[in-house]
Amino acid sequence: MTAAKTKEQLLEELKVRIEAANVTPELKKQATQLVFGDGNAEADIMFIGEAPGKNEDEQGKPFVGAAGKFLNEMLEMVGLKRADVYITNIVKYRPPNNRDPEPSEKEEWLPYLREQLDIIQPKLIITLGRHSMDVLLPGLKISQVHGQPKRYKDHVYLPLFHPAAALYNGGMRQTLIDDFALIPQILQKITNKG
Repeated sequence: MTAAKTKEQLLEELKVRIEAANVTPELKKQATQLVFGDGNAEADIMFIGEAPGKNEDEQGKPFVGAAGKFLNEMLEMVGLKRADVYITNIVKYRPPNNRDPEPSEKEEWLPYLREQLDIIQPKLIITLGRHSMDVLLPGLKISQVHGQPKRYKDHVYLPLFHPAAALYNGGMRQTLIDDFALIPQILQKITNKG
C-alpha cells in the first residue's frame, strides 16, 4: 500500500502536466516561464488573480510586482503572511504587453485552476479583480459585490478589487483595505459553520 500523496506533490504533478499539455501555446511561446502558484498548499485562503505581469513572468511567482507588494501589506494588516495563503492566477502565462486575458484563454486555463482548487480545498477563495471573479462567479459586477462573501457551488468566494487598481486609483485603495479587513471574520464564520 502506498502512502497518500501530499497536496504539494499533487500540485507539482499538476504543474508538470500543464507544462506538457501546451496550454495556450501562443502565450507560452512569448512567456519566460509558467507562473503556476505560490504559497501554502494547506492554506485556508486562496487568492486568484487574472494573469502574470512582467515581474511575475521573470520570477515565476504570482503577485511579486507593485500589486504584490500591496497585497503583502494588506495580508500583514489582517495578521497573515504570504506563507499562510496560496496565490495563483487563472491564466498562468503572461499575456503580451500585460493585456487582459482573452475569454478563450481563461476558458482554456479554467480546468487547471479548478484542479488547483480541488487539491488545496481552501475554505475561502478570494478573487482579485473582475477577470477572476467573472470566471468563477459569472454574471456579477465587481463594483456591486466587492467585499461581500458569496457561496457558489460548495465554495465561499470573496470578490475583491485587484490590488493594481488601488495603485492607479487612490480612492480604490481604502475600499480594498476595508474589504480586506473583513477576511478574518469571514473565515471565522466559515470555520464555525464547519
